[in-house]
Amino acid sequence: MYRVASASEYLVITGAGIRDIKISKKSWVFPGQSCTIFDISPVNYTFQVQAMSAEKLPFVLPAVFTIGPRVDDEESLLKFAKLISPHDKLSNHVKELVQGIIEGETRVLAASMTMEEIFRGTKEFKKEVFEKVQLELNQFGLLIYNANVKQLVDVPGHEYFSYLGQKTQMEAQNQAKVDVAEAKMKGEIGAKLREGQTLQNAAKIDAETKVISTQRQGEGKKEEVKVKTEVKIFENHREAEVAEANAILAKKKAGWSMEAQVAEVEAAKAVKLREAELQRQVESMNALTRTEKLKAEFLSKASVEYETKVQEANWELYQRQKQAEAYLYEKSKQAEAEKASASAALFAKQQKIDGELYAKVKEAEGLKAMAEAQGMYLRTLLDSLGGSYGALRDYLMISGGMFQDLAKINADAIQGLQPKISIWTNGGGDGAIGSNNSIVAGGAMKEVAQVYKMLPPLLSTVHEQTGMVPPAWIGSINNTDSK
Repeated sequence: MYRVASASEYLVITGAGIRDIKISKKSWVFPGQSCTIFDISPVNYTFQVQAMSAEKLPFVLPAVFTIGPRVDDEESLLKFAKLISPHDKLSNHVKELVQGIIEGETRVLAASMTMEEIFRGTKEFKKEVFEKVQLELNQFGLLIYNANVKQLVDVPGHEYFSYLGQKTQMEAQNQAKVDVAEAKMKGEIGAKLREGQTLQNAAKIDAETKVISTQRQGEGKKEEVKVKTEVKIFENHREAEVAEANAILAKKKAGWSMEAQVAEVEAAKAVKLREAELQRQVESMNALTRTEKLKAEFLSKASVEYETKVQEANWELYQRQKQAEAYLYEKSKQAEAEKASASAALFAKQQKIDGELYAKVKEAEGLKAMAEAQGMYLRTLLDSLGGSYGALRDYLMISGGMFQDLAKINADAIQGLQPKISIWTNGGGDGAIGSNNSIVAGGAMKEVAQVYKMLPPLLSTVHEQTGMVPPAWIGSINNTDSK
């Protein structure tokens, strides 16, 4: 038997040869198989959902849901065919199922929200309800095609929304009265303000008129002085230009006179140069004549010697070429060997550099990790000390042993100090003062002082005999007429 479903229907076939169920729009129904037709058109369900807010305030949510099977998903059709299709879609069973899901999700969501949140966020509240209801309907293969939630309504015996409306209405009336009184006040104040501003603006305009008149008179005088000044400047400028033109003309006249005199001198010198050049050419021709005569005398002898020298030179050149070729071959082989050695050394250096670079990179990574750890350590200490940088500094100085190091350094600095003071004398006294402020008898520096006294006459004698002056760090010689 061949069965065909209408546009809004599906065939559900079970029995022999079918593992579970088969859903199709048209199919053969063989003996041992059972076929059922179910309608997929959506159905409207109207509910009056009663819920309670977080403040325990009850309310009614009128809603109309258009619900039907999901036709774009084969798995949803299988669920609907197994769970819902055996019942009439208009039966109380299906209606109670859908109503129970909608009321349950609405009550759970409303219990977590206040009445003010539900009333002000009606759109978000509806969206949350639809999403949670759809999530539950998925297990039955149903889809909400459309949902319409009407305005929230009071439960009989509870007039929350009516009182809320009365409150809003009274607030609007009171606000209207306040607005009327405020508008009347602004009108009276505005009229007085406009009259005062008119008087103020008139006085201000009179004062500004006087100021502008005075300014215009002053500007006229300034413009007159300015024009006279510009005329004087223009006259001075023209006189300067005339003087400059006269100076330029005088310079050009002097230049032209100098060029004429130079041209006369150059002409005279050119005649002498030409005469010398002709004399040089005559001497050159005489020299060439003598040269040709000598060349004719010694030509034969020179030719023989030339040929001999050429043969000897060719032989020496051949030997040197062979020696150069051998030397070049040896050097090329040596260069190839050095090149191979250099390549090997370069490869070794590259490997060494790569190794050092890898070590530096790892060292940098270690330093970076250490810096991050130290930064975390300092940040933790600073947070523990309440953000006090002074306390953090004192703690680091104490924990780092800075005070102990400072004490040790100071102790080492003054350890073993034995100040010594040496005082030079000219040996004229009976003694010298030592480092312990006591008088040392006998004049220990007497001999050194005697040597130093000999320097002035010695330097003076050297200067008189040789003219040499001693360096500044030794002393200077005074110029005197006596020897």
